Amino acid sequence: MNEPRKSTEDIVIYTSSNCGYCVAAKSLLRTKGADFTEINILLDPERRQEMIGRSAKRTVPQVFIGERHIGGFEDLRELDRSGELDNLLTSLYRTSPSDEKQLNDD
Repeated sequence: MNEPRKSTEDIVIYTSSNCGYCVAAKSLLRTKGADFTEINILLDPERRQEMIGRSAKRTVPQVFIGERHIGGFEDLRELDRSGELDNLLTSLYRTSPSDEKQLNDD
């Protein structure tokens, strides 16, 4: 049976310690029930280079949903206000109709 995509690798947030916008972004994602992988770039400098390569940005937070670069907290908040964040998360965690039937048969 195919499981719904709920891997924490589907949502990645690059952060640093003592970053208020990072805390706000993580809090917003948690209120949506989203699991995510947090990468603290201060603890792992190589991952900082990875973040810059993926986003072309040097500031944190940097949020990715799937392969889509969302941006920082203000970008994430704007997606939430427009309703697009809910749509992205729904499509990320959506199961196919055959998966739903198998889940209901269990």
